[in-house]
Amino acid sequence: MVQTSTIADVQNSEDLRQIPINKVGIKDIRHPIRVKDRSEGEQGTIAMFNMYVNLPHNYKGTHMSRFVEILNTHDREISINSFPDMLSEMVERLEAESGHIEMSFPYFINKEAPISKVKSLLDYEVTLIGERTDGQNKMFTKIIIPATSLCPCSKKISEYGAHNQRSHITVTVEANDFVWIEEIIELVEQEVSCELYGLLKRPDEKYVTERAYDNPKFVEDIVRDIALRFNQDNRVTSYIVESENFESIHNHSAYALIEHTKA
Repeated sequence: MVQTSTIADVQNSEDLRQIPINKVGIKDIRHPIRVKDRSEGEQGTIAMFNMYVNLPHNYKGTHMSRFVEILNTHDREISINSFPDMLSEMVERLEAESGHIEMSFPYFINKEAPISKVKSLLDYEVTLIGERTDGQNKMFTKIIIPATSLCPCSKKISEYGAHNQRSHITVTVEANDFVWIEEIIELVEQEVSCELYGLLKRPDEKYVTERAYDNPKFVEDIVRDIALRFNQDNRVTSYIVESENFESIHNHSAYALIEHTKA
């Protein structure tokens, strides 16, 4: 039988280099979670976790196993509601001054095609970000929304047609009240040239093609229009809006970003 009292606690020993570490912890560990779903009540999914704390200059290392223990203590009960408590627990158990957790997962919405009304699932990449400093938690929701964009300049100068492409609209939102994931996605999809669908019939393809053509937007237009919508929502206290168009006629992407914190 191993005598645990004789096993050295190396990471808890003193470090003499006088250099603190901003973030130390574990990265890319999967765990099942539950997420609130506006239409179904709840959906289960698998999240990828990054969990970090700060480390003072006088400690050699952190207790890596405690991060995994925190995840497994919650078993399958990790949810958006329990996320802030897990963040506070992590900082307390690691005896840290600050902590950071990222929980990234695919989120599925059952979307109805515009004309045929056929339904299909479309997945979105969602990340919940929690930061704890000086005893205060700050929570952010980050979502990548795929969309279609059509170039206004191409439409203007061409006798027929216009170049269009898939785009990724990334929004990071801090709110003072509950906001459905679906609400953010719908807001963004209303401000692009056309939204995406998992399954389209021929009448639907005609609709989305013409919808994009009738609604051309630069990346600058997309981020400004979304920013206007966030400015009008009193629940949103800060946001970052990014638009990246994977240009169909260039070997580069077009990109724009707006970052704003309300007074």
